[in-house]
Amino acid sequence: MGLTISYKDNQLILPEINCCCGVEHQRPDLDVYIGEGILAGIVDYLGKRKLGKKALVIADENTYRVAGEETIRLLRAGGFTVTLCLLEREEELEPDEAALGEILLALEQGIDFLVAVGSGSINDLTRYVAFHTGRPFVSVATAASMDGYTSVVAPLLARGLKVNKPATYPQVLICDLEIIKNAPYPMVISGFGDIIGKYIAKADWILGRIINQEAYCPVAAALISQAVEKCLQQLDGIKNRTPEGIKRMMEALILSGLTILMLGHTRPVASIEHNMAHYWEMIKLSRGEKAPRHGTAVGVATLYAARFYALFLAEEWKTLDLERIRQARPAKTVWEKAVLDAYGEKIGPLILRDNPGEYLDWPEQERRLQALCRDLRLIKEELAFLPGPEKLEEVFRELGAPTTAAEVGIDKDTLRKSLLYAKDYRERYTVFKTVNEAGKLEEWVERVLHW
Repeated sequence: MGLTISYKDNQLILPEINCCCGVEHQRPDLDVYIGEGILAGIVDYLGKRKLGKKALVIADENTYRVAGEETIRLLRAGGFTVTLCLLEREEELEPDEAALGEILLALEQGIDFLVAVGSGSINDLTRYVAFHTGRPFVSVATAASMDGYTSVVAPLLARGLKVNKPATYPQVLICDLEIIKNAPYPMVISGFGDIIGKYIAKADWILGRIINQEAYCPVAAALISQAVEKCLQQLDGIKNRTPEGIKRMMEALILSGLTILMLGHTRPVASIEHNMAHYWEMIKLSRGEKAPRHGTAVGVATLYAARFYALFLAEEWKTLDLERIRQARPAKTVWEKAVLDAYGEKIGPLILRDNPGEYLDWPEQERRLQALCRDLRLIKEELAFLPGPEKLEEVFRELGAPTTAAEVGIDKDTLRKSLLYAKDYRERYTVFKTVNEAGKLEEWVERVLHW
């Protein structure tokens, strides 16, 4: 049930999205251009949208060098007035309060639209500012490193906590393959990790639909499957950064992001694998250490989540002793203390505040377990699309991507805590919650760690 995409003069054409799932959909209204050397056409692309004549260009030192300077030259030559907001950092740019403040201070009166030159953090910061100031924005992509180009959610850092904030999508997205294919290879690995994580996000969404009657959109789910397949079919091209390989990867990232745009939330594209990546990032930053690249961390976390799913699908789930599980449940105060210990005194209270329904009363936990046993056959049938962890690891090794937490700088204690407590980062239902509610989480964490 995927969408067939085509091109007209380097413009990606998406057909009308028709869906009767009952979930409200936002209709995409943006112009996406993908091709080699197409940045040169930016003035024509913007002219079709009539965004105004005064632009604020946001870039960091690296993206300014590879595309920002040329973007500004082209805009000025085309009659635009351009102001530059250059986010200079000694370390990697973080989408935090300081960066938001710099952009807002650069947003002079009379600015008509914003231009994000970059990938993850640059786009997230720009989309958030554009949303809250009522201005349109344009994105000039510099790497195939994340799926958020067409998102309406901005993952930001607030007081050290990774939060998802409402935002907007670009009216024009320019993906010049000459620029993108020359991005550092670790950014390619990051984009691949972000895409491969959709396996777990889709599986958790299906699990939530069956057990909790969660709203579900089959068109969005099909888009996710289509995005993953585009990458898997172009492994050699992605590895060698050929124009065709990078083009298919950008298509995959855009299709993935479109589901966020359609539904207004990240449920189709982010679940426990993202929770784990966010946990690692927050813990590393709280220690004053460099966090792993987000998409790369998502990819590694996907491998651990895939092990959980392998155990889950092999389990018969016919011998649940509900009374034993009820008696072994931790009291709410015990659970809260564990979360505070896992996330730290700064972030822990924010996690508890933002997830008031995370601790279940027994009747709800019992209902979920009964639904698991009752609908087990359906669950296993619908999750049959999941590849085994060994198959995923083989793909990662083929690309030269990391396959363990240690390879991205995550120590054993942090890994163990993420496997135990990343599920509490948000109330979104995941396989880790299923296992936890069945009283098996600590046992399975050890099995996964010694896989």
